Amino acid sequence: MSDLQPIMLIEDNHDDYEAATRSLKKNKCANPLLWCKSGQEGLDYLFGKGRYSDNENIRTPALILLDLNMPGMDGQQVLERIKNDPNRKSIPVVILTTSNDPKDVKQCYETGASTYIQKPVRFEGLCDAIRTITDYWLRVAILPPNEA
Repeated sequence: MSDLQPIMLIEDNHDDYEAATRSLKKNKCANPLLWCKSGQEGLDYLFGKGRYSDNENIRTPALILLDLNMPGMDGQQVLERIKNDPNRKSIPVVILTTSNDPKDVKQCYETGASTYIQKPVRFEGLCDAIRTITDYWLRVAILPPNEA
């Protein structure tokens, strides 16, 4: 198991998961990727609920990449739960979504999103975005210590 904290991707689309995985590898990001296929699964992991309730290998993510448009619990609801919890609110949450609706952008920032990025259409654009995200959040920014 890697000593590095994982990057959590909360994303329901398998193709977007594959693209994120490939772009992280291309950018030589050593942090493991943890894929949660729904907002509820992401919260279950973060809060140690459901299938994660007895898992002692839960690691607080260094960074959360969060899609907004998911069935069931959407990304905005997930963001709100994370940012309203005193033990999890310091985890950087990067919104990575297809939406560029100004209402979504405003609401996410008001809720506490660390940044908001519209998913690039082309793979090269995604690689550039992932490189920028990981360089900043995992190499440049000073984050609070991992309490978990």
